[in-house]
Amino acid sequence: MASSDPTKKPRPGPWPPVPESTAIPPSSWAKRTGFRPKFSGETNATDSGQIAVQPKPRDPDSGTDLEAGRAPPAAAAAAAVANGCDKVPPLPAAPVKRRRDSDGGGTKSSGAAAPSANGQVTGAEPPLPPPGRRALRNEEVVDVLPQTVDDDGFVSRHANMKYELRDKPGLVPIGLYGFQHYISMLGSLVLVPLIIVPAMGGNNEDTSNVVSTVLFVSGVTTLLHTSFGSRLPLIQGPSFVYLAPALAIINSSEFMGLNGNNFKHIMKELQGAIIISSVFQAILGYSGLMTLLLRLINPVVVAPTIAAVGLSFYSYGFPRVGFSFSCNNITSLFAAHIFVRYLFWVIVYFLYMRFPYPLQWGTPVFHWKMALVMCVVSLISSVDSVGSYHASSLLVASRPPTPGVLSRGIGLEGLSSVLAGLWGTGTGSTTLTENVHTIAVTKMGSRRAVELGACVLIILSLIGKVGGFIASVPEVMVAALLCFMWAMLTALGLSNLRYSEAGSSRNIIIVGLSLFFSLSIPAYFQQYGISPNSNLSVPSYFQPYIVASHGPFRTNYGGLNYVMNTLLSLHMVIAFLIAVVLDNTVPGSQQERGVYVWSEPEAARREPAVAKDYELPFRVGRVFRWVKWVGL
Repeated sequence: MASSDPTKKPRPGPWPPVPESTAIPPSSWAKRTGFRPKFSGETNATDSGQIAVQPKPRDPDSGTDLEAGRAPPAAAAAAAVANGCDKVPPLPAAPVKRRRDSDGGGTKSSGAAAPSANGQVTGAEPPLPPPGRRALRNEEVVDVLPQTVDDDGFVSRHANMKYELRDKPGLVPIGLYGFQHYISMLGSLVLVPLIIVPAMGGNNEDTSNVVSTVLFVSGVTTLLHTSFGSRLPLIQGPSFVYLAPALAIINSSEFMGLNGNNFKHIMKELQGAIIISSVFQAILGYSGLMTLLLRLINPVVVAPTIAAVGLSFYSYGFPRVGFSFSCNNITSLFAAHIFVRYLFWVIVYFLYMRFPYPLQWGTPVFHWKMALVMCVVSLISSVDSVGSYHASSLLVASRPPTPGVLSRGIGLEGLSSVLAGLWGTGTGSTTLTENVHTIAVTKMGSRRAVELGACVLIILSLIGKVGGFIASVPEVMVAALLCFMWAMLTALGLSNLRYSEAGSSRNIIIVGLSLFFSLSIPAYFQQYGISPNSNLSVPSYFQPYIVASHGPFRTNYGGLNYVMNTLLSLHMVIAFLIAVVLDNTVPGSQQERGVYVWSEPEAARREPAVAKDYELPFRVGRVFRWVKWVGL
């Protein structure tokens, strides 16, 4: 009741009125993983590693709505309480915004912070404006991203993506964004054959043919992956994961004294090793064994493993640039001039066509020791793909894929590598890690854009002069581009730590030890490759890869010596072994480790959006309903 004394004025309440805070309801998934609301000072980290920016508070002096002629609802309620009124006018209820079908079909909840797909905390959503009133000029309109939180702690979130996974924009946006997407991937697609073909003794014509083959296989396997694999917009191509073992095989001692065409002979050896390892990877995926392996693969394992891939080529990177500048500077300048003139040459001979065909280099040759090395490398490639699947799904899909969808994607990558071995690209086919960064930058998550770009790649592969144009790039430019690509690969590998507690001393020690020993142990093995007894005809930047013949592991079995000396000289293999052992033995909560969270098959079948994101087209999935471990 208000006081009856007119001389006493009521005490004003707080201004601006402070809303009552509500407790954050813990989710069942957070309870099971030992979720703590605050860790490492990053309480508002989103699931993509970005910081959720809170809306800017309004000016305290602008509490009165001048244009509407009345105070805001919250201010009116506070004034009524301060004046001693018995009845407080009710606040208008905020409307419930329905989410689109691509976002899961649920309703949007606001006001409470929720854990993201890996248990990190997103900022609280600002309340929506009251219905029936247009936003005023002095109000800040906040575009709230549609998201929903379920009992498992998932947050469906699309961080300012222009086009999401199943969006079908017009032909012009698809063409422009698809072209931009593949331009950023062009270095990863063509730089690998520019290294391995000259190392095998191939000439410019051989390099041109291999580049055209790579473009063709990359286009075909990308279409297969977006249709029958994980169905995420991920480009398939020759990964740098296969580069180091390919160089180790190329520089084997049995190939040093070959006469005639060394390129075709070594290529057939690589084809045989890639085909056997690809069959192993396909069995790993389609048999369901990959779902068991997922329990051991976490961000703390993926980060140093992929970073070691980029760090492993430091002996080739800038030393090759410096060598080219110091010894061939005049030749390089002349080659750069010829490189520019080749553009006219490509236009003139534009109609020259060449169709890449399987077994174009001859029948593959199979040796078990080389195939065993490639099988281990295909396992590393699968680890790389696991991180790419999870990171890309947080950007473009309604939920992460189920373990069955992930196994299906790994199995199809194995089949894609079989195609790469049959056609003779020199390396296996896998998901390019740089693809996730390109999606985040371009905001293009539609699989249609990637599929259109894959079709363009197939067409370009049929134009023989395109491969010749790429093969004519000066060597110094190739080495400089490789320095940038490997540096980016290292950074992208370490970026996987954003899904874990990056400030945890446990994770810091594991990653540090993995990276250090991934450089130190191979350095011990590689020093045998530069001994005085080594073949001096091998360039200095290739000498670390001839350790298979001169390594310290020496028994009475030559094949075993070859396998052990080669594997222990590969940086990524050492990083993976140390990281997977330490991460799965050193105590730590799932929240601290940043365990990858995958969608449950039962929940995915209940939600139409998840089913539409990952189900196979043309009702192919109905044929494989009995295979529970490679589907939803």
